[in-house]
Amino acid sequence: MSQRQRRMLEDKFAREGRLPPGQSLTLKFPVLHYGRVPETNLETWTLRAFGLVDEERTWTWQEFTSLPVTTVTCDIHCVTRWSKFDTIWEGVSFREFARLAGVRPEARYVIVHCEQGYTTNLPLDVMLDHDVLLAYRYDGKPLDPDHGFPLRTLVPKRYFWKSAKWVRGIEFAAEDRPGFWERAGYHNNGDPWQEQRFAPR
Repeated sequence: MSQRQRRMLEDKFAREGRLPPGQSLTLKFPVLHYGRVPETNLETWTLRAFGLVDEERTWTWQEFTSLPVTTVTCDIHCVTRWSKFDTIWEGVSFREFARLAGVRPEARYVIVHCEQGYTTNLPLDVMLDHDVLLAYRYDGKPLDPDHGFPLRTLVPKRYFWKSAKWVRGIEFAAEDRPGFWERAGYHNNGDPWQEQRFAPR
């Protein structure tokens, strides 16, 4: 694609209200993460729901992928200023997961636990939006390891670091607890439309 064609597409998405401030179009899917890409054995992989739930619960890969599948088409926006449009994801609706987990009324936040001790955090009401997934397929195929295989969160209305890769546990909590990038100076909320890239000083 030429520079002119790319700029025309950017202008189109901006006019449609789909390009947040400070963002640029990409047709690629850049790979960004801290640390190494973990190796995963699906025979031993599990996903845990814990914290403020009626009863702690664990799913095997086979059990989790037997849950009802939801497809979401959305735009994604990275804090490093790229945006990718009309991406297609499949997985389990977070609303459905929370229902199955039996989230207690006093829960207000979700702490996502991933491989290598990585965490990120968001309010429960944000995670219960209709387009939030526990995603395991992208563009009709299983996730690539670089993009979170076997499971990641998808939170389209937040910068993409909030869509955590290599998820192993979902904790429901009464109080907020900033995660890896939030403790490193990124904004706790991460709304691209508000350009919430870094924590206020």
